[in-house]
Amino acid sequence: MEDLYAYDAYCFDLDGTIYVGQMMLPGVNDFISGLRSRGKRLLFLTNTPVHTREDCYKRLQSLGVSCQLGEILTAGYVSGMYFAEHAPDANVLVVGEEALRRELQGIGIAITEDPYRSTHVLVGMDRQFHYDKLHLAAKAVRHGAVLLATNPDSCCPVQGDIIPDTGSILSSIEAASQQKASVVIGKPSRYYAEKALQLLNVNSSRCLMIGDRLETDILFGQQNGMKTALVLTGISLREDIQKTGIVPDYIWPSFNECIMEQQDHSKHSTVLQVEKA
Repeated sequence: MEDLYAYDAYCFDLDGTIYVGQMMLPGVNDFISGLRSRGKRLLFLTNTPVHTREDCYKRLQSLGVSCQLGEILTAGYVSGMYFAEHAPDANVLVVGEEALRRELQGIGIAITEDPYRSTHVLVGMDRQFHYDKLHLAAKAVRHGAVLLATNPDSCCPVQGDIIPDTGSILSSIEAASQQKASVVIGKPSRYYAEKALQLLNVNSSRCLMIGDRLETDILFGQQNGMKTALVLTGISLREDIQKTGIVPDYIWPSFNECIMEQQDHSKHSTVLQVEKA
C-alpha cells in the first residue's frame, strides 16, 4: 500500500462520506486532522442543492470538522457560477428549494416564476415537488427555456433511508417536456472539476477524490485526472464496482480502516528503513 498522505490535495464528498444526516461517520475527524497536520489542501464537494455553502459549513463545524467556508462547493453554488460565466443575463425558473434560490441570488442571477419569461429552467432536489411544478417547468421548456440540472444523483442517503434526489425529478421534467437537459452541473461534470482544481491550485494527478458514490464521486475523479477512493458508508456497495465497471484506486469500509491501513504502511516502511540501515 502506498502512502495515502503523499497527495497534495484531497476532495471529500459530504453526504455518505463525511456524515449521514446529523451523524458523523467513523474515523472522519482523525483522517482530516492527519491531513491538516501535514499541511494538505482540502475541499468539500457536495452535489446537494438543498443546502447552501454556509449551511454545509455550519454542519461541518457542529460535527467538529475543521474547515473554512472557502473550502466548500455545493452544486447550487457552482450552478450560480455557471450562469455567471455562460448566461449572466439569464432569467431562471427554479425547480428546487430555498437554498438553491439563495445560492443563485447571491451571485446575482435573476429568478422568475413566469414560464413565458424564463430563459432557463434549473432543476434541483425539491422535497416539495408536485404536479404543478412539473407542469410549470415543462411549459417553460416547451416555450424555449434551456433545461439544466444542478446534479445527476437519482437518490440521496439519509439516516435510516434513501430518498429521491435531483435526477428523479429531472427525469419527470424531461419526459413531460420531451426535452433532455443540455447541462448537468454537479459531479462528475468537467465544469465542477475545473472550479475545484482552480481553488486547490494543484495538478489533478496530485489530488485524491474521496466519496461514497461510483457514478458521481469516483467517476468525477477518474474523468478529471484524479486518484479515487470509495468509502462504503453511503450509496455504492463493493459489488456495484463490477456492475458499473467504475473501479476506484482505493476501497475503504470506513475511514477507520483507511487509518489502520496507513498505520500498517508506516510501520512497514519504518521496518524496511531499519533493515536497509
